[in-house]
Order: sequence, then structure tokens, then C-alpha cells
Amino acid sequence: MTPAFEKLQKQLKQLPGLGYRSAERIALHLLVEKPARLNELVASLEEAARAVRRCTRCGNLAEDELCEICSDPRREPSLVCVVEHVPDLVALERSGAYRGVYHVLHGKLSPIQGVTPEDLNLAALLSRIETGVVKELILALSNDVEGEATCHYLTQHLPPGVPGVEAGVSVNESPVKITRIGFGLPSGGGVLYADSVTLKSALDGRRSYS
Repeated sequence: MTPAFEKLQKQLKQLPGLGYRSAERIALHLLVEKPARLNELVASLEEAARAVRRCTRCGNLAEDELCEICSDPRREPSLVCVVEHVPDLVALERSGAYRGVYHVLHGKLSPIQGVTPEDLNLAALLSRIETGVVKELILALSNDVEGEATCHYLTQHLPPGVPGVEAGVSVNESPVKITRIGFGLPSGGGVLYADSVTLKSALDGRRSYS
């Protein structure tokens, strides 16, 4: 194969879920079988790179300042579901079991991998809580060590500006109710690969987190 082909294959291989053979098949498909699609794909990628950004409120994908969910008046703004990544949000939306809003952290705390609170979209979440609008946080994070550490961090860092919350006050005394989904989710798993029925059960069966 030519150097240019190998470079393309290498770039495709770096995409999630693609191995060597899958990257090779896609590269051959675009260059040999359906070359017309290559220009369309490049144009779509360039357009998305220009237009798509993070929602300034929740971190979801958006083309305006706010995403479609945050700007939808039919959603319940006092109910905020915290997820790790945008695909987790998409999975929960697909279940049709949730009518609140979201907050995307874009990861989870992992000291071993060097992921600190400053690397996540945590400050924006704590600022949302400070407004007093949020009444319940639903923690829909992975059921693993990193997910648990992230949940613990959140419960210990409620902003002192929240009415009735002072620095050092335990989460049980906070006016913001904090719950954690987990019913029906396997140990060590997250929401991304769960089916709609399991996600609905996980939301309906959420428990208080402390």
C-alpha cells in the first residue's frame, strides 16, 4: 500500500472501536469502492468542526450557546443528571425515561491517569448548584473506583453559596438531594452499553447517595 493510504489507515485506527482490519476496510471503501463519499465525509467533518461546540451550561454538543435540551422549556431544570460523556447522555435520552436536564463532566477523576477536578467540567456544575435552581442531582456515573471517587468529590464540594449550605456541612444536610443510579447496572459498568429498559430501571430505582 502507498504511504498516503497507510497514513489514512493509521488515523482511522485511532478512532474508538476500530482495529487494524476495520480501519483498512473503511479506507479501501472510501478510496476505491465509494470515492464520492470521501468528499462528502470531509465536508461534513469540516462543517461539524466549525459549527459544533460545547453547550455553555451543561457541556453537551450544541451549535448555539445552549444545546437543544437546555433550551427546551419542557425539560425540568431542577433535575440534573450528571454523566461522564456525551454518548452516556445520548443513551439516556434514547431510553425516553428522563425529562430533566444534564451535566456532562467529559470524564471522571482518576489520579492514576492524572485526571484532576480541573480537567473535568466540575466547576460549571458547582456554579449551576449555586444558583439555587437545582433540587436533585442524579449521579449516572460508572460503577467503578473512578466513578465512585467522582461522586464522592461532588458530594463533598457543594458550593457554600447554596442557601442553607455552609462549608463542611454534610450532603445529608444540603437542600440539594443527591441520588445515584445503579439498579440493574452491572458492577464496573456505565450507562453507555446498557439497554433502554435497564436504564429506565436504573433511573426509577435511584437511591440516595451519601
